[in-house]
Amino acid sequence: MSFGEIRHQSGAWQITCEPHVRNRLRRVFPQVSQRVGETIVLSDNIENARDLLWFTERYPMTMATKAKSLLKSRSKSHEESETLIAQLLNNIQSPDNFELAKPAREYQKLAGSLAKIKSGLLLADDVGLGKTVSSICAMAQKEHLPVLVVTLTHLPEQWRDEIAKFAPNLVVHILKSGQPYNLVSSLNPHGDKQEALFSEDCPRMPDVIISNYHKLGGWSETLSGVVKYVVFDEAQELRRNESNKYWAAKHIASKAILRMGLSATPIYNMGHEFFNVIDVILPGCLGTKEEFIREWCSTENQIKDPKALGAYLRREGIMLRRTRKEVGRELPPCPKIIQTIHTDSNILDRVRGSAIELAKIILANGQSYRGEKFHASEEFNVILRQATGIGKAPYVAEFVRLLLASEQKVILFGWHRQVYDIWMEQLAEFKPVLYTGSESPKQKQASKEAFVNGDSRLMIISLRAGAGLDGLQDVCKVGVFGEIDWSPGVHTQCIGRYHRDGQSDPSLAYFLLSDEGSDPVIADILGLKKGQSDGVLDPNAELLETLAAESGSIKKLAKVYLEKLGVTLPALEIADQGFEV
Repeated sequence: MSFGEIRHQSGAWQITCEPHVRNRLRRVFPQVSQRVGETIVLSDNIENARDLLWFTERYPMTMATKAKSLLKSRSKSHEESETLIAQLLNNIQSPDNFELAKPAREYQKLAGSLAKIKSGLLLADDVGLGKTVSSICAMAQKEHLPVLVVTLTHLPEQWRDEIAKFAPNLVVHILKSGQPYNLVSSLNPHGDKQEALFSEDCPRMPDVIISNYHKLGGWSETLSGVVKYVVFDEAQELRRNESNKYWAAKHIASKAILRMGLSATPIYNMGHEFFNVIDVILPGCLGTKEEFIREWCSTENQIKDPKALGAYLRREGIMLRRTRKEVGRELPPCPKIIQTIHTDSNILDRVRGSAIELAKIILANGQSYRGEKFHASEEFNVILRQATGIGKAPYVAEFVRLLLASEQKVILFGWHRQVYDIWMEQLAEFKPVLYTGSESPKQKQASKEAFVNGDSRLMIISLRAGAGLDGLQDVCKVGVFGEIDWSPGVHTQCIGRYHRDGQSDPSLAYFLLSDEGSDPVIADILGLKKGQSDGVLDPNAELLETLAAESGSIKKLAKVYLEKLGVTLPALEIADQGFEV
């Protein structure tokens, strides 16, 4: 007896069956369209193939011989990969022995081996566990050469240094331009590998090509089908698919035989953005974007159950996420010391009029358009945080000066340019260097060199500019947050710049909070004063990482601000179900 027909067309399974079977099929596959129709379309990946084959055991359907053979083959591939993943993660099977000049740790080798099983992996290990080394493991195998490493603008030199430590025989080239040119590696007279431009006498590609995300667009056609292994450092950069860099990355990755994404914070705010990240690293493994949204998102912007999604991704070998404790690399805790400092009230007074009007727009009940509320929230957040930072900047500088009387070097985290200017002027005697969004890669590298190897005793880092930065732990154990962020993950990343493997002394993190402006509300929401923001990455925790202030947070900030000033509104609405920004 046959309940219908299954065909394979255009990379999908087309299922035409009896109405009651269609209803059951939609319950088994919640990702398919729930609209009424005689045919159900299911994307073709190995997991769907296995589930569909299982479904046909209960409800047999007619299939062409070729389609049935493909379904069985795809199902078997999923079964085999599932077995290999389980054996690897449960220590039944040992990871590959990647031959590196400096041996990788077992958990790093496991990540390299896991990536090979499904030809891709998102590695979301805790900050400082050596995700870079995990990705270098597969570079030791010739079948994966040449390799493309895509990273943030300020990190290519750091990547070249790490590859030189673990795989010194590999020829590395950092792309110098966004416009393609022919590449070749050659030997200098002393036998050292060095970079050179194309030569007719030596038309060999480098073993490893390093690019930043912004150069990728110009190189997509040149590198597509040439590089066999692609590493996406700070893979959250792939979360938005409207950019040219995203489609360039997807094009290059689709032709590679192995892909690895590295990020301790893989998702920011928008849950569906995770699909974009994974679809580059493991094309098609989550089905189509529409299927993913139907199955996992309550709306296009939110994941219904982040913990369930995380568990699924780990079980399928799509993502690997481990804490320091889990891999036996636990560091002594980095105490977070909360210090209340003074603020220049005159600075806050200057923005009071504008801030009050914006707060009224944010909190008014039904008196403003959604777009007006959105822009008011953005502007209110900016002006109040900036005024708070400027108002306490001189007192932050004095605190850092006291620290430098006993500490050799200090890292100072901030956000606003005007705040940096105050710190640079008042702490000039310590030869401060900047590592923010305004410096070029060469300037950032020079700042790092001056701090690590030179006589600079103070490094000022933007809260969101230091991702992936390594080496500071060799010379510094104290970080100071002169300004704070809405996202606890950003604080964790900052602390991870110096609280990591190689740190020989106990680390400290000082959070300098004012009792006025935006600090009290942000600190309360983050749980800073209660010690809740411990920065430990729970492998079973929710995947979503808040990158920007949420609507409820801005509402709370506006409400507290007006209450402190004694301003009341006749129609004030602070409700959880209110507008979203």
